[in-house]
Amino acid sequence: MRRYDYTFLINQIPGNIVGLTDIIADLKSKEEFRKLQYSETFERLRQKAIIESVKGSNAIEGIVTTDDRIRDIINGSTPVTHDELEISGYKDALNTIHMNHENMDIDEDVIRMFHRMIEESVNASTAGEYKKTPNFIMEYGPDGSRRVRFKPISPANVSENMEQLILAYYDARQNSEISPLLLIPCFILDFLCIHPFTDGNGRVSRLLTVLLLYLSGYDIVRYVSYEGQVNKYKASYYESLEQSSSGWHENINDYVPVIINFLQIIYRCFKDLDESFTDISLKKAKKSERVESILLGAIVPISKQDILEKVPDISVKTIELVLSKMLKDNKIKKIGTYKDARYMRNNMT
Repeated sequence: MRRYDYTFLINQIPGNIVGLTDIIADLKSKEEFRKLQYSETFERLRQKAIIESVKGSNAIEGIVTTDDRIRDIINGSTPVTHDELEISGYKDALNTIHMNHENMDIDEDVIRMFHRMIEESVNASTAGEYKKTPNFIMEYGPDGSRRVRFKPISPANVSENMEQLILAYYDARQNSEISPLLLIPCFILDFLCIHPFTDGNGRVSRLLTVLLLYLSGYDIVRYVSYEGQVNKYKASYYESLEQSSSGWHENINDYVPVIINFLQIIYRCFKDLDESFTDISLKKAKKSERVESILLGAIVPISKQDILEKVPDISVKTIELVLSKMLKDNKIKKIGTYKDARYMRNNMT
């Protein structure tokens, strides 16, 4: 019998991982600070994120259509093809989370609801129902060969394991010594190892991740697509799942790979927010003002090269002059030296 116990998150996680959660928590507070000042910009980012999330999560599973059709479906157009029906279902489930997360929680009814929403238009007989036949997590080689990457829980044991998984999650989230950012990827890994549905488990897992982040106080998923980041780096995502599922049935698996991958994705979300914010906010400013705005608006330390990539039309000399002046005026602080130097707003807490 698989044992679900997350107490190891209290004192068995490497210090560098715990440190990364602190960095992300700091980025979260800076995001909230900036959101108060630029509500219109964040609304534009929200509209962009929903498109990228719907596209990314489905693309991971090979469910695709054109960007224009995704935009049309999000705006209410009637889906036509099989893939469009599944894309529309994911859109509806994601919108439900964004609009109603404050009144939602992690339980079997919610999990079944997500599955029903993404599958009922294409697989009505199994939508929202746990699997009746065994399934396998397969890997396909470029030559068409197959291998079983993981054998999930048998259908007869799904209900019991889902109940134990959710109860273990409830126990862990009540423990103030367990970081929710560490708990989320562990819960998701266990959900995927159970693999409770015949199809759609990956998409349900990403919907659950979005809800879990909201429940943990992280609304970054409202403005940056978590699913888009997973799709962009899906090779490392799948590699971490495989590493952390090894020995799962024997209760000897290592959650660290999926924890690290998850934290990296969330960090990239904040970095993507920073870049998107810069793209939208800086359009008509003078060159020196654009450089200064990039530095003051950054939520992560940035290098001279980072600035140059954001504004390639501005010379290195101009960037260096702005940096020098802002350092002199104590508007920014310098982290590191020479080529490794990065800069951060000095008066943000």
